[in-house]
Amino acid sequence: MKSNFHLLFYLKGKKNQQKGPDAIYMRITVNCKRAEISTGRDCEPTRWNSHAGRCIGTKEEARTLNTYLDSLQHKVKIAHQQLVDAGQNITAESLRNQFTGETKKSCYLMQLLADHNAKVKALIGNGFEANTLKGYKTSEKHLTGFLQKEYGKTDIEISQLNHAFITGFEFYLKADCKCSGVSAAKYIKHLKKIVNHCLANRWLTENPFINYKQTVKAKQRTFLTQQELDAITNSKKITIERLQHVRDIFVFCCYTGLSYANVKKLKRSEIGIGMDGEKWIFTSRQKTDTSSRIPLLPVALDILNRYQSHPQCDNKEALLPVLSNQKMNAYLKEIADLSDVLK
Repeated sequence: MKSNFHLLFYLKGKKNQQKGPDAIYMRITVNCKRAEISTGRDCEPTRWNSHAGRCIGTKEEARTLNTYLDSLQHKVKIAHQQLVDAGQNITAESLRNQFTGETKKSCYLMQLLADHNAKVKALIGNGFEANTLKGYKTSEKHLTGFLQKEYGKTDIEISQLNHAFITGFEFYLKADCKCSGVSAAKYIKHLKKIVNHCLANRWLTENPFINYKQTVKAKQRTFLTQQELDAITNSKKITIERLQHVRDIFVFCCYTGLSYANVKKLKRSEIGIGMDGEKWIFTSRQKTDTSSRIPLLPVALDILNRYQSHPQCDNKEALLPVLSNQKMNAYLKEIADLSDVLK
């Protein structure tokens, strides 16, 4: 990044070619882009040296004016050094704003992400789930590690984000954090949400994601066949109680089409009689909050009847004694082995 600048003092002629002194302006140029500001002084065109950018003469008036212009030039150099020391992007506009004291409040990536996560935490149960916050917290951890490794910093100004930052972060996620393509895409998506927030508030003038394209492809899902589902449902090898519970919950999910999260939150009050006179589930999807009306097939109804008097169900008014997601996944692998179903 080129940070050198060029400074020029020049006379700005009056409209309609009026006679009299012209205003002296200061022009700052960085990378061929200009920013101008009035010095608040003027000079007769006949007494102005355009090459030197100073007033001609040795009289007190000329020396005073030139000394004033010298002081302005020195202040611009100080402003330039302040931007360099702060590690900020140096443009003609930013240098002019630093000189005039009109600098905008800097926005920093990790500070914005921390503020975002604090708001998500406050809204858990009112639009957000705990697992959503967990994902954003992991993004915060990965971004902190990336900044420390690549930049030697704990934070970075949002204006310094560019295509190289995004692709570098993606490589760090895959190479250092051993994230899969899908997981890396999720953390990049979290970063993009912060960037979009900055663009909406005009804290960023250019979108660093404009030329970024994700190459990850969605993993093709595999499904159980009816034969495999029957093997799990009727497996006589599963004699351990905890595995029986997990098997029943998994089979219930299969026969209702409900996800783990939706089955875990099911209450007894959400069972009702449908128009056909049979028992149905009347609930709403946790992620989308859309209503669901699900008929209870005989297999699913049999599983519910099996846990009517289970202590955990009685205490929480729950339909099934659902374990944590981590334990469910671990025990399902055991069940797949016992049922001779490929994992």
